Amino acid sequence: MATQRHEIRIDASADDVWRVVGRPEILHLWFPGIIDCTVDGGRRVITMGSGVPMPEEIVTNDALQRRFQYRITAPLFTSHLATLDVLDVGDGTSMVVYSTDAEPAVMALVIGGGTIGALDELKRQFDAGAGPALDAVGLTVSATGDPTATRNGSN
Repeated sequence: MATQRHEIRIDASADDVWRVVGRPEILHLWFPGIIDCTVDGGRRVITMGSGVPMPEEIVTNDALQRRFQYRITAPLFTSHLATLDVLDVGDGTSMVVYSTDAEPAVMALVIGGGTIGALDELKRQFDAGAGPALDAVGLTVSATGDPTATRNGSN
């Protein structure tokens, strides 16, 4: 089994970042190469840009710890576990850690490469204060960097 771990610091609170990361049905809004996600209970199916569906089992979605874990259950994998942790750095910023354990080992490298792009896109949207993932959770970021939740068009 091989492991890949990548992290990125985001200039937003851990709670705000968790509002995006903790929503398994919107992964496609911040993970390049994934064009759709559907969730049914503890199962998620992501659709790759090639149109190939990839079934997953949601293992953990813990808002208190801000931890999300899933397993890809496609026959291509002997074993897989991905973990996303959103950590409060203590200064109004957060650290997002995306780890992947996979067998066959080469698949950890493939997925690990994708997670770098996902973390970069997540940061890009928060830095810009806008993007499809932030829109999906009703979160905008003002020009001063202060996150503001908007509901029904009001602050």
